[in-house]
Amino acid sequence: MTGAVIEARGLTMTYGRRGGARTALDGCSFRLPAGRVCALVGPNGAGKSTLLNLAAGLSRPSAGTLTVLGSADPPDVRDRIAYVAQNKPLHPQLTVADTLWAGAELNPGRWDAGIAGRIAAPLPPKTRVRTLSGGQRTRLALALALGKRPELMLLDEPMADLDPLARHELMGLLMAETAEHGTTIVMSSHILTELEGVCDFLLFVDGGRVRLGGEAEDIVSAHALVTGQAGHDLAPHTVVESRTTGRQLTALVRKEGPVDESLWAAAEPSLEELLLAHLRSPNAPPLLTPSAVPATTGPREAVASA
Repeated sequence: MTGAVIEARGLTMTYGRRGGARTALDGCSFRLPAGRVCALVGPNGAGKSTLLNLAAGLSRPSAGTLTVLGSADPPDVRDRIAYVAQNKPLHPQLTVADTLWAGAELNPGRWDAGIAGRIAAPLPPKTRVRTLSGGQRTRLALALALGKRPELMLLDEPMADLDPLARHELMGLLMAETAEHGTTIVMSSHILTELEGVCDFLLFVDGGRVRLGGEAEDIVSAHALVTGQAGHDLAPHTVVESRTTGRQLTALVRKEGPVDESLWAAAEPSLEELLLAHLRSPNAPPLLTPSAVPATTGPREAVASA
C-alpha cells in the first residue's frame, strides 16, 4: 500500500485504576510511511511494547486515535499484520512441523511455504517447541511471521536470543522481504549497532511520546558532533549533550544553520552516538521530519519539524 501504514494522533495508554494508574503512552503522535524498515528505540518502560501491542490490535488505547493499514480499528486488519512479541508465544506441545502446518492452515491464500521453510530449515521438524532453545524459538516465530506474507511486520526485540551469525542471516532475510514485497517492518531493539545500515526510519520513544521520528539519515544529518575550546558560544544551535575535558568542549548539537568552522571541528554522529546522547538527555526538544508528522496535529501533539 501507499501512504501511511501507521498513524497515531494523541495516542494515550494508561494501565491500572486511578491512584495507582501508570501511563505508558501520553499523547503520542507520529506517522510511518509504507515500505520502511523502522527502528523503534527507547529506554525500558518508554512505551515501545505498548505501542506494538496497540498496532497489532491486541489492545485498545485509553485516548487518541491509531490508524493501521488504513483502518481506524487495527483488529480489522490483523490478518495483514505479523507480530512477534518478546516472549515468542508458540504452542509448546506442537512440533516444528506441526507449527508450520498450523501457520499454513490459519493463513489460507497468504501462506508462503517457501520462505517459512527456508527460515525454519535448521530446526529439527519433529522436535517439540517446548524443547527448543530461545534462539530456535525466535527462528520459528520469524518463520511464521514471514510465511504469513504480511504487509506490516511488528517485531519486539526479535534478535535478542540469536547468535551473531543467525542474527546476520535473518536480518538479511528481513531486508530482502522489504525490498521484494514492500513489507513495512517496525523493529524494537536495544542493540543499537545492529540498527545502523539496516533501518531507514527511526522512532525514538521516551516518556510515552516520540522524541525523534523520521528518516534516519535526515535525523542524523540534522545533528553534529562538535569539538572546540570551552567558553565559545554554540548559539544558535541547540545543545543536546555536552561535556568538558580540561579546556576542550565536546557537544552533540542540533544544527540551526552551518557550524562556525573557525571555532569548532564538526563531524556527523553515528546513529548510535545520536541515540545514546538523546537517551542521556531526556529534556532535549523533540524532532520529527515532515514525513513523520501526522496529517492533522492537535494542541497536545505539537512537534518540532526538521
